[in-house]
Amino acid sequence: MNEEEILKLCDIVRQTAFELHTFLRHGHLEKVYENGLARRFRKKGLKVEQQRPLRVQDEDGEILGDYFADLFVADALIVELKACKTLADEHIAQVLGYIRASGQRHALLINFGASKIQFKKLIL
Repeated sequence: MNEEEILKLCDIVRQTAFELHTFLRHGHLEKVYENGLARRFRKKGLKVEQQRPLRVQDEDGEILGDYFADLFVADALIVELKACKTLADEHIAQVLGYIRASGQRHALLINFGASKIQFKKLIL
């Protein structure tokens, strides 16, 4: 997927997340928002995987562990969800780890836990 397509996909994800947050508001568990977004993405015809495993390997290829990305959209965008008061540096570090482990370049970090939804676009 080229840069323009990724940006359009990010716009769709942000708009869909905003609509879900407008409907549900804050106060639910991450899983509720994950399921809601996945359902809405599928209704829009987007391919989405929930809890996609991302393998972390050492330089010699030995598997060190797995991450699980909340959502992986259109085989191109990692979407990590939070339901906390505000995004923190450790959330950004977590998503950067996901990007490195997956070999992808783009991710969106979304926090549904605040009264105003928070977005952070990350590119490796």
